[in-house]
Amino acid sequence: MEAQDSAVFEAVKASGESTLEKAKAKALAEFDQLLNVSLDIAVTGRTGSGKSSLVNALRGLSDDDEDAAPTGVTETTMEPTMYEHPGMQNVKIWDLPGIGSPNFKANKYLKDVKFDTYDFFIILSSERFCENDIMLANEIKKKKKNFYFVRSKIDNDISSEERKKGFNEQKVLSLIREDCEKNVKKVGNPKVFLISSYDLEKYDLEDLRMTLKEDLPIHKRSALLQAWPVCSAEALEEKIKYFEGLIWAASLVSGGIAVVPVPGLSVACDTTIVVAFFVRCYYAFGLDDKSLTRLSEKVNIPLTEYMGKSRITAALKEKAVTRIGVSASLAVAATAEFALSLVPGLGSAAAAGLSFATTQYLLREGLNELAKTAREIRKLAGLDTICNDSKLA
Repeated sequence: MEAQDSAVFEAVKASGESTLEKAKAKALAEFDQLLNVSLDIAVTGRTGSGKSSLVNALRGLSDDDEDAAPTGVTETTMEPTMYEHPGMQNVKIWDLPGIGSPNFKANKYLKDVKFDTYDFFIILSSERFCENDIMLANEIKKKKKNFYFVRSKIDNDISSEERKKGFNEQKVLSLIREDCEKNVKKVGNPKVFLISSYDLEKYDLEDLRMTLKEDLPIHKRSALLQAWPVCSAEALEEKIKYFEGLIWAASLVSGGIAVVPVPGLSVACDTTIVVAFFVRCYYAFGLDDKSLTRLSEKVNIPLTEYMGKSRITAALKEKAVTRIGVSASLAVAATAEFALSLVPGLGSAAAAGLSFATTQYLLREGLNELAKTAREIRKLAGLDTICNDSKLA
């Protein structure tokens, strides 16, 4: 009884609420937001601007991956096409038809692509923004949604310019930015973000994320943070901190202090929540096979081989699931052995369900391992010269 009282106290304390009932309700809400808050991103622009490549990059895919949006020099998107994030089905990225037609009508276009579906629009161009881009932005503005001008294929511009004498990358970027911003002044003074869908860590993709974070409603920000590619050490640390802050909720939802009092709640049922938590970390940190393959090809280092050094990443690689509705048998196969090996003396108590304190310990250790792996991979890839390898407090 004393151990149960202690676990209840720790659960309530972690939630910041005054009673267990309130803590349970908050835990359910927090965990539901982790898994289910929708985010719909619309990518539009002229044919050839790289819409499909950006859609793929935001999903951690290369253009030639099996599930990638088709790309080409001609228009490949004739109607709005939805692509789920591979590890987060609540995040959807939409590849919209091109807007290069001479007879383009912004209001009709927005009606045809079902304007209300999307949380915001990315208006993409690989050259100067043209009249159709401006018309579309003004129409979106009238309908009180956000849009963002993004200048793509910056890596191509830099490659072309660096052959010239006196090449200065920062000067070239400034000139491109100034030229683009001059062309969109009819919409006010919007910022133009420079990106490369191949080199996500360079240029303004992280700046775009920070802007989106400020503009989105609070409840949508967690979905953005989870799904956005890791473009900097700071972004990775923000993701790690976010998951650290959710450990108490996942522990309370899945632990022995049952949120829903189901007699005989099994370790398999509990472990399903644990698996879902780890799978979200796995994709959010860019540790999945496709994200690592893309990064490996870019830096010419076999980073996927490094994953075998981590027990939990190896288990997720073999048994990774992209939806919360995993079966009990898969949950046990992916996590139970790892959980029991971490917790001394758990023994037969596991059959009755993991306690709040034990589940919290498991999640903290697992998150530490995933975070350490993600940091070390970025360091191996030469993306971060200084890598914080400290454990979570």
